[in-house]
Amino acid sequence: MIKDYQADKTLRDDYDVCIVGAGPAGITLALRLAAGGWRVVLLEAGGHEYTPQSQAFYKCTSTGLELYAEETRLRYLGGTSNHWAGRCRPFTASDFSVAPPGEMPGWPIAYAEIEQYLAAAMDIVDLPAGAEFHTMNAGLKGGEFEADRFLLSPPTRFAQKYAAALNDTPGLDVFINCNCVDIEFAQDTGRVGAVLVSDYNGQRARLQARHFILATGAIENARQLLNSESLRAAGVVSKDGPVGRCFMEHLNVDMGTFILKDGEDTESRQYYTTDAFVAEYQAGKGNVSTAVLADVQTYGRTAEVKHFLENLACEMGVASKVEFIAKFSCPGDGIIGTMIEQFPNRQSRISLLDEKDELGVAKVNVNWVVSADDRHTIKCIGAEMAKQFAEMGLGFVKLNDFVYESSVPLKMAPHAHHMGTTRMAASPEFGVVDADCKVFATDNLYVAGSSIFAKGGASNPTMPLIQFALRLADHLNARLRAASGAVV
Repeated sequence: MIKDYQADKTLRDDYDVCIVGAGPAGITLALRLAAGGWRVVLLEAGGHEYTPQSQAFYKCTSTGLELYAEETRLRYLGGTSNHWAGRCRPFTASDFSVAPPGEMPGWPIAYAEIEQYLAAAMDIVDLPAGAEFHTMNAGLKGGEFEADRFLLSPPTRFAQKYAAALNDTPGLDVFINCNCVDIEFAQDTGRVGAVLVSDYNGQRARLQARHFILATGAIENARQLLNSESLRAAGVVSKDGPVGRCFMEHLNVDMGTFILKDGEDTESRQYYTTDAFVAEYQAGKGNVSTAVLADVQTYGRTAEVKHFLENLACEMGVASKVEFIAKFSCPGDGIIGTMIEQFPNRQSRISLLDEKDELGVAKVNVNWVVSADDRHTIKCIGAEMAKQFAEMGLGFVKLNDFVYESSVPLKMAPHAHHMGTTRMAASPEFGVVDADCKVFATDNLYVAGSSIFAKGGASNPTMPLIQFALRLADHLNARLRAASGAVV
């Protein structure tokens, strides 16, 4: 049943699992574990709808590249699925078998560990059973770029689709407007005994359970761990440890422009780097999309004036020297978009500030940085793409200088694909959670979502993170059955 914690604080004292965060990962876990017969509580800090009061708790400072963290995450039931675009592409075997450059290792598990959950994850996000991840176009002839393969979810809005299940599933309590403000860890047992929760008036209570899962997104998962005084005192987390480090995004780089040759198809195209490209250049993966702007769209009372000025500037060949309130390109010009893999980098990190929010939780600073290895990937993708276009006679690409010259500041934007701050690893030297998503040096604290990603790849993270959530649900179902004496 869904209850508003602001008004109803009837918490049970015998929960088997407490899940903090009701986005795609948290909702998937809650329904799977409750279906296994366990007593589950799912906590959501926001309400049924967006509110400025709840969203304000996502405000953070930045000492690196601009992330727009407050604008790209959503703090209410369903989480960021409430504005998810729906693009789905699974990881591939090479995402797990090829280690990133530098000191950080890749995944400590085999691809088969999550591949087995692909069909179930597709069903959860409303993709047809057995559907092939299709291509929109042909690849390029050099062998470095194949046609990208993906499917589009409707997209699934988790709070709406699973509203009845969240309300009616036996054994499941869902509390909205219920903020987790601390994690209580007992060093002598190695277990979390309770989380401290609060309403928006600051009224606190202890919530006990046998197992706990953080599923609040890459920034907030790290924040919750770093904020816990008892976890710090026990040495499970530390200011300079792996928690919060290796924050990754997908890089949306302003590669440049292109002009198609006369007679070429003007439909948008989607390309994806091949394993051969990654091996040849020792670079990361990336999606490259190309689209021709056949029409210049303008709106409002000044539309006709803009049309006149835009057409005149294009005819005179001085469009690049004219700035308008809304940027435009001349008809026929092409734009190149990307979604490029970022490698794990310890300097790209989440850390806590001394300042606290209204509920007493330390505020966050994000230091999002791009490494030399990331710049290498950008340069290789841009140069090879331009070369392939020319050799195939498709058109002419003009790359921006920062694509191939690393001394020039990079112009790019984030994709709101936050990953890696509690990464999975074989040992605590290189990560925060083990192969079962359990926080190192704890017995009953787990993390879900894309914060566990050891590598980000160049796939949209929503469907893969659901695959991991399903895997974690199976692990906990088995562990709970074993502890209860039931047949596993």
